[in-house]
Amino acid sequence: MADQATQEFEAIRAVHDALAPLDGEGRTRVLTYIASLLGMNSKIVGGRGAAAVDDSGDDNNDDDENEPEAASGAGKGAQTFSSFAELYAAADPSTNGEKALVAGYWFQVCQAAESFTAAAANKELTHLGHKVANITDAIDTMKSQKPMLILQLKKSGTSRQARKLYKVSYEGVKRVVEMLHG
Repeated sequence: MADQATQEFEAIRAVHDALAPLDGEGRTRVLTYIASLLGMNSKIVGGRGAAAVDDSGDDNNDDDENEPEAASGAGKGAQTFSSFAELYAAADPSTNGEKALVAGYWFQVCQAAESFTAAAANKELTHLGHKVANITDAIDTMKSQKPMLILQLKKSGTSRQARKLYKVSYEGVKRVVEMLHG
């Protein structure tokens, strides 16, 4: 136990020394990225540059580490925003596919939802005046990219218009984070 405490203290000291010269936004980005790499669910506390981390023990589950779905968890460690309008303005998506991706990021990362529907994504976009004429086609463009940026999790119903549940992949979260950081 004493070894564990010593190791933790040394880790804290190393992290503090590495973050001390950075500004608040830089610290937030570094902590967010590290939490994501370690598979921890973290939410960055806006304006204070501190991170509240919920380490639910998922990073100790060896089975999850090798599954792509676990790696694409709901935006683990990614930057959050208090409103969709702020996220949209910061990401500045240029295509309908990117708009859908940003909307999915909003639900998964900022709202901590497990999945989202095309209708919910387009509703958020509509509120901002950026409605996508065919949101399903926009999502399909993100699904068809390699690597896939949006994953289809489930389809309920048999028709083409059946409700589908989507999830932003790990690569999709990375793409939005890249959009946010220019």
